[in-house]
Amino acid sequence: MKRTDLYFAVAIVAIFLPFVVCEPLYEWYKAFNAAHGMVMSFLKFGILSTMGEMLGCRISTGSYITPNFGVLPRMIVWGVLGMGINMAMIIFSKGTPMFMEYMGMEGAVESFVAEGFTMDKLWVALAVSVAMNTIFAPVFMTLHKITDAHIAAHGGSLKALVTPIPMAERFASIDWQAQWGFVFKKTIPLFWYPAHTITFLLPPEQRVLFAALLGIALGVLLALSKKR
Repeated sequence: MKRTDLYFAVAIVAIFLPFVVCEPLYEWYKAFNAAHGMVMSFLKFGILSTMGEMLGCRISTGSYITPNFGVLPRMIVWGVLGMGINMAMIIFSKGTPMFMEYMGMEGAVESFVAEGFTMDKLWVALAVSVAMNTIFAPVFMTLHKITDAHIAAHGGSLKALVTPIPMAERFASIDWQAQWGFVFKKTIPLFWYPAHTITFLLPPEQRVLFAALLGIALGVLLALSKKR
């Protein structure tokens, strides 16, 4: 274990421990999260998903940060993408149950918003996950791939955030064999469908945080796949 591994572990503990041991802080978090959901989405994804990518970088390269990694640009981009994910979760969690009722499943909306676990709620949560990850996820993942390449092309500097992205060039540089063969074809049905089914079984106020934590798990999976 390197010293940087210890620093990384301490950083994770420092982020989560205060909310566990300090009840007033946790209550403040819940109130602020309820009142400012998009702001918290920016912060959760900006911090946690970037840490997931840093962990993935550690697994694949032996270092948490490479010269072109760009921690600050990635955090900002992840924050913006996190707000988009929150928006998508709201849209699909509201719209999919309504569509299921339109298609003949009576009580889909009521089952989905009810407290506790039922099989009907599980099927609706699965449907929401499949809809979101089939329609929204490929676009999101491709955009994320493009922003990563754009940041790397600018040496990981903040200049990447104010420089227009040459979209055609970035599209052409994507390894579509890997993007389709692994990212779309395998991670979406094998990881994101079941993972976000769990997400949508959680209370609405916990979903964004859980989705951001899943970004850490995915960073590890992608790094292990790349290393293999």
